[in-house]
Amino acid sequence: MREVDKVIAHRLNSNVPLIGQVSRYIIAAGGKRLRPALLLLTCGALGYAGEQRFNLAAVVEFIHTATLLHDDVVDDSALRRGNATANETFGNPASVLVGDFLYSRSFQMMVDAQNMRVMEVLADATNIIAEGEVMQLMNMHNAELDEAGYLQVIRSKTAKLFEASARVGAILAHSTPQMEDACADYGQAIGTAFQVIDDVLDYTGEAAVMGKNLGDDLREGKTTLPLIAAMQRGTPAQRTLIKTAIETGGVAMLDQVVEIVRTTGALDVARLAATQEAQRAVAAARLLPAGPHTECLIQLAQQLLERQH
Repeated sequence: MREVDKVIAHRLNSNVPLIGQVSRYIIAAGGKRLRPALLLLTCGALGYAGEQRFNLAAVVEFIHTATLLHDDVVDDSALRRGNATANETFGNPASVLVGDFLYSRSFQMMVDAQNMRVMEVLADATNIIAEGEVMQLMNMHNAELDEAGYLQVIRSKTAKLFEASARVGAILAHSTPQMEDACADYGQAIGTAFQVIDDVLDYTGEAAVMGKNLGDDLREGKTTLPLIAAMQRGTPAQRTLIKTAIETGGVAMLDQVVEIVRTTGALDVARLAATQEAQRAVAAARLLPAGPHTECLIQLAQQLLERQH
């Protein structure tokens, strides 16, 4: 990861000072670096130790960072990872344009790999992530969104880059199509579990620990799994209250919504869904060659369920 950080620092260089300023601000804010870690661990498990793993790990972090910059503008978010968001600090125009720079820089770096298959996977992933963002936008304040629709959004918006990161590791290692698919399955499952737990934390976490404001999802009108499950399990009156809160972005109702989410067992439903995805990730990881990197992938899937931020 230190080598990846060196690549990131080097490739953030630009003749335009604001680009480096905004990029470094969000990258230095303490991200988990999960996507680059997946790529590096997959390479390690499959025996690839070439320099391109560092370059492409930085690429997936740049793609992820670009989506964060754009997301925070779309969601009008003020807090991320415990700090003011880039849009709050530098303004929306700078955040959008620096996000564009990071996307285009990541594609320059992909070319360095001289591998059409890698470019295909990352280009497709970037496109699907954008589709997921638009799907989420279309579903804002839509209280009728069901679990299948919710999963379609998060598998596109969040899990796709996890999936692509793990698949790229397998491609670099010249793995068989079956091994490549196992890595991709692992990435998709762990990315889905990650987002489901994130949505659970919006109703259970502490702002100081999570680094974002509680109730942000509700304010933005996002129908997440805890809310879907609460509406399925609650009384007609409880369903109506949650539906109204989603449709109006009613953070004034947050305490009532949290109470309903907790008393209906909706959080247990969501946690079970995350656990099943984590188990799917572990099953996929066990198809990789045994060793410390594979063991780390398995542990990562198991520990994801315990995260607090």
